[in-house]
Amino acid sequence: MNTGSLPRLNDTLYALLGGTDLGEKTHIAMTLHTVDEEGYPHQAMVSAGEVWAEERSRLRIALWIGTGTTANLRRSGRALLAVVYEGLSYTVRLRAEALPELANARHPRARFTADVLDVRADAAKYADLTSGITIKLHDPQAVVERWEETLEELKQ
Repeated sequence: MNTGSLPRLNDTLYALLGGTDLGEKTHIAMTLHTVDEEGYPHQAMVSAGEVWAEERSRLRIALWIGTGTTANLRRSGRALLAVVYEGLSYTVRLRAEALPELANARHPRARFTADVLDVRADAAKYADLTSGITIKLHDPQAVVERWEETLEELKQ
């Protein structure tokens, strides 16, 4: 699905991860896949409030401190972001590096910058993808506020 010489997010993914209209994205969950120390795949769920498209070829990711995903990403720098969105199953292969922690973060997170290495979109010819992992937030207003603040801290 790449156009041009550098792997880039298409318009759909760039809009999804652009950090805007978070209140309209509260039902979308994505998975971030890493590999643990034993070589097994590890999956974590992330949201539009934790992944930001800094540009079409680079993402920033905010993860909970002390998690397996954070440790795996720090160790290997490799991840795969997956999401089903608007009828397509997307996978984005990433090479990540840790960013410095923010001293006065309102929502302390392990922060990463990640170069997009490959973007793939998949659809079945014989069926329509109608959804991926979807969620229902317990307190959407509080979560969206936290997402907005988290993304602002990712931009620093």
